[in-house]
Amino acid sequence: MRNIGLFKKSLATVVLGASVAAMVAFTAETNDPWPVPAEFEKMKNPVKSNAESIAIGKELFAKHCKSCHGKFGEGDGPKASELKTDCGDFTSDKFKAQSDGAIFYKTKKGRDEMPNFGKKMTDDEEIWHVVNFLRTLGK
Repeated sequence: MRNIGLFKKSLATVVLGASVAAMVAFTAETNDPWPVPAEFEKMKNPVKSNAESIAIGKELFAKHCKSCHGKFGEGDGPKASELKTDCGDFTSDKFKAQSDGAIFYKTKKGRDEMPNFGKKMTDDEEIWHVVNFLRTLGK
């Protein structure tokens, strides 16, 4: 009997330890800063943000981004719960404070579970249309 009690305590300790480790790893992964090279940070969007550009960006977003980032860019797409990485909220002030160049860079290059969309949207203009669309979210 004593061995069973000791086994239960040991098992509980292992489960608790694994849970804490997973939480720490998840927190570290989702809160890591995403540095943007200065050349991209200062990059200006060469595509005028107008109704046509926003419509193109919306279509591309629906095709490539919505499954993780959600219909309204709030990070609540159907695949979001399957990811270790936080999908972010494109309607937040923190997101909106980024430069267009930073958003372009992150979309084009990706990292971790965020795909490199430079391979899917091979024309940079497409990514700039997405940036223009993202700027309309949450308004």
